[in-house]
Amino acid sequence: MNNQDKLQQLIDLRIKAREAGGEKRIAAQHAKGKYTARERIEMILDEGSFEEYDMFVTHRTTDFGMADQVYLGDGVITGHGTIDGRIVYIFSQDFTVFGGSLSETFAQKICKVMDQAMKVGAPLIGINDSGGARIQEGVRSLAGYAEIFQRNIMASGVIPQISAVFGPCAGGAVYSPALTDCIIMSDKTSYMFVTGPKVAKTVTGETITEEDLGGATVHATKSGVAHFRADDEDEGILLIRKVLEYLPQNNLEEPIVTECSDPIDRRDDKLNEIIPDSANTPYDVKDIIYTIVDDSEFLEFHRHFAKNMVVGFAKFNGQPAGIVANQPNFLAGVLDIDASRKAARFVRLCDSFNVPIITLVDVPGFLPGSGQEYGGIIIHGAKLLFAYGEATVPKITITLRKSYGGAHDVMGSKQLRADINYAWPSAEIAVMGAKGAIEVLEGRKIRSIENPDEAAKYAAQKEEEYRVKFANPYEAARYGYIDDVIEPRNTRFRIIRALQTLANKKEALPPKKHSNIPL
Repeated sequence: MNNQDKLQQLIDLRIKAREAGGEKRIAAQHAKGKYTARERIEMILDEGSFEEYDMFVTHRTTDFGMADQVYLGDGVITGHGTIDGRIVYIFSQDFTVFGGSLSETFAQKICKVMDQAMKVGAPLIGINDSGGARIQEGVRSLAGYAEIFQRNIMASGVIPQISAVFGPCAGGAVYSPALTDCIIMSDKTSYMFVTGPKVAKTVTGETITEEDLGGATVHATKSGVAHFRADDEDEGILLIRKVLEYLPQNNLEEPIVTECSDPIDRRDDKLNEIIPDSANTPYDVKDIIYTIVDDSEFLEFHRHFAKNMVVGFAKFNGQPAGIVANQPNFLAGVLDIDASRKAARFVRLCDSFNVPIITLVDVPGFLPGSGQEYGGIIIHGAKLLFAYGEATVPKITITLRKSYGGAHDVMGSKQLRADINYAWPSAEIAVMGAKGAIEVLEGRKIRSIENPDEAAKYAAQKEEEYRVKFANPYEAARYGYIDDVIEPRNTRFRIIRALQTLANKKEALPPKKHSNIPL
């Protein structure tokens, strides 16, 4: 074979590898509203930037007729490329080859790019579209999953890991995305569950569809497993690129500051009037967020889950930051199990990758009731408390209105090492609201007054005394727990000034193997 023949052989093999499972299976993939593994990579990465690894890898199994079914690449496409000129590593499971099932060599390909991503300190993107373990390989397939899981764990907090679920992801396969920083699911074409509908029917008698058991809507609204529910793969791919815009390449770098044309001293007078006069009247905290961030652009995580808490990325004068905010428009912004988990996870994501945290507080307390107590609100609330207290990134907290009881401590208080704590004039920082406080302090005396009108008058008088004392930010400011009371319309400027001041902040944790966060 001369050199020309060898070159032609290479070209033919590359063509064969790109054919994946063949035209028929590719057409079936498209018919489901799904892109192929290669199409997804091409759409995610900058044009012409993809460098593929292991195109010629094949499986090594001969049992159950597998010797006659050999595909170049063995069902997963791996390599590296760039997004906005920044290097990323990527793997994309190919459902047209053995249903994207994971074999020993399939896992080895993924592990190789994971190892490379760690070596060079670059983000890892995983696109999941797989029927699960390749049954013909038995324990070798299971070992392959565990090898991937171990690398997910070692990479956690070192490089950003983004998972897109654009098809099935079931059984042990779900734990790789679960170990990563962000999960994006495509609506109607993806699902995740540990055990499927057939097993559920056999074991528990429950009849349920794949969509109702583990579809994108379920995980975006009920379980909180998915951070984003994309309408389709096109939106999911845009979200992958968008999330990475706010994160650095690795934990030793800072997020990239971009140019900003939105004036840092822009004021919006509507902020001075956005808090209702009545402390019990709701408002939408997102109206505040969109007003103070650059160009009204806010990338919200978990939009459909635990709506009493709002978290996501934004920029202030081009500086990426994470925002954590109570949402008075839903359950009065109360802290419950799901809201605590949601915010704690996001705070730890920001802290892992040097993203400052901006906290907007309007919280009446923790949600009471046996459902919350039996569900472990103590432990879940402690997760958020722990996350704030452990975080060493710049932390700026602004109290908008209510900040009551233990929830005040949890939401980025000065005692949890927040760097700068501001408050609006409408802030109320106290152990509880006036009515509840007077019931505790004066309840016995009020009940001892025989005349109902006199009793009501006395209660109202005491409640007013309490409001004068605590329904303002100045008592906290008097003790230095609030650094300044600011005019609401100046909030954007004060945040940007604070971020500039804290740019070189250094804060270390005590030497330890790792924390034992309440789980």
